[in-house]
Amino acid sequence: MGCSGCSNGKTESGLPRGCKNNGACQTGSCDKLSVFNYLANMEDTVGYTVSEFVEVRFKNTRKQFFKQENMRLVEGDVVAVEASPGHDVGTVSLSGDLVLLQMRKRNVDSATADFKKIYRKATKSDIDMWQEGVDLEKATKTRARIIAREIGLNMKISDVEYQGDMSKAVFYYTAEDRVDFRELIRRYAEEFKVRVEMKQIGARQEAARVGGIGTCGRELCCSTWLTDFRTVSTSAARYQQLSLNPQKLAGQCGKLKCCLNFELDSYLDALKDFPNQKSKLETERGTAFAQKVDIFRGVMWFTLRDDPSNFIEVPVERVKEILKMNKEGKKAPILVEKEYVAAPVVKHDFENVVGQDDLTRFDRPKGQGGQKKKGSGNKRRNNRNRNKPQGNKPNDAK
Repeated sequence: MGCSGCSNGKTESGLPRGCKNNGACQTGSCDKLSVFNYLANMEDTVGYTVSEFVEVRFKNTRKQFFKQENMRLVEGDVVAVEASPGHDVGTVSLSGDLVLLQMRKRNVDSATADFKKIYRKATKSDIDMWQEGVDLEKATKTRARIIAREIGLNMKISDVEYQGDMSKAVFYYTAEDRVDFRELIRRYAEEFKVRVEMKQIGARQEAARVGGIGTCGRELCCSTWLTDFRTVSTSAARYQQLSLNPQKLAGQCGKLKCCLNFELDSYLDALKDFPNQKSKLETERGTAFAQKVDIFRGVMWFTLRDDPSNFIEVPVERVKEILKMNKEGKKAPILVEKEYVAAPVVKHDFENVVGQDDLTRFDRPKGQGGQKKKGSGNKRRNNRNRNKPQGNKPNDAK
């Protein structure tokens, strides 16, 4: 978390005090899907600044554009906005000229769209009520899951969001089939004493709202910057020469990772210079079949029909040349002038240059120099005693 409140003091255990909201504190620097306003400190080049629209952020990934009237709002202002019913409380996440660019990106027409109003900057009572709803969300989600299980519905409550005035609660859920939650809504209304709204989301949207750490060690892309979820197919993994292992290709949402599409265009452009991987090469030694492709080195690997265990590395230019000869009815004498031979692995021995011990000495089994041999200490001790001068003992016989 990057907000200044996380570094203000420490708890008794020595950890940063923070806000304990795990990236949803809405302070403007550690919220999800935040947009950097790179036009904020630039001089006005068109003679005016568009300040009619602002972007207001609510919990997690929910954002909305609003119309302001001479309020001069800036990023970080907490505002009370129009909702149905009552009012909601959110944080201004973007203002100025960049709002129009974001509206254009999301296909929002500033002339025809129905924008809701901003009532006022949030007062202390508004913020207190809003914070009360945020504090209740975790307990409400736990209780909502228990009620859904008691009724026997095949669904999962993934998140709960209270409206700013505590008059309505939105329950986000995921389900594979259609769910009849009429009884569930009645139980929720009796239990939580609020107006209930059920909203179904997909597996990717659930991962974006919940958040987490991916296999790359960074926060999930869908939680930080990714806003459009494009279809990811197994062909994207095939084009990138990846093994079709579901455990490695699936993300935390259970679907194929979105990052499989990030470099797909570069691979497709590189593969345009490669012949078809199903092509066969006719040589005087027999037919050669393509086995794999190294896109970065620009080579293909072939095996002969009579020697399927011997992989031969052939440059792409040579493959095109042989295919051209085969079309003319000729057979290539050989695939390449020099067949690929695996380079021997050079094992570097440890050199004790500065007189230090080998760092891998603890990895060696006993009896190979890593441990002291049994009894070596006793031998040194016996040799030491043997070299000492022997005096006359008091009970020695004269």
